[in-house]
Amino acid sequence: MITTKTIALVAHDNRKQGLVEWVKWNYLGLSQHRLVCTGTTGRLVDEAIRASYKEADADSPDLLITRLKSGPLGGDQQLGAMIAEGRVDMIIFFWDPMEPHPHDVDVKALLRIAVVYNLPIACNRASADFLISSPLLNSVYVPAMDDYSAYTQRALPAD
Repeated sequence: MITTKTIALVAHDNRKQGLVEWVKWNYLGLSQHRLVCTGTTGRLVDEAIRASYKEADADSPDLLITRLKSGPLGGDQQLGAMIAEGRVDMIIFFWDPMEPHPHDVDVKALLRIAVVYNLPIACNRASADFLISSPLLNSVYVPAMDDYSAYTQRALPAD
């Protein structure tokens, strides 16, 4: 990983306000990185960062925010593809554990692929605070990767 990271920001509807508050608290650090967001989260993150700079009476930098589709409309899968392609360095995913979601399978797949590729992932504000404050965030870091060659080269039964 290079020192500028690509950070995915995702939030379920009931957790978007919490993510926006977290983004406002961490806008200076986040604006130094590339951001990837699903659905309306991207718009809310962009607005939160710009408003934070305005409140600080500072010029907002050119933000690098990639906006994907809404999670239920394929945004979770788009993000999963980016992870598999090595285009995401960490994920902040404020998911709602109290509400059933029609795309729960996609959410589980997204969490699974993040684990497969050994990405740091925060699912609540406390873990997001730990990730954003880590000295590794602004350092070169190469995560250890599991060897899945035995899995990909396994013999499959003939049809």
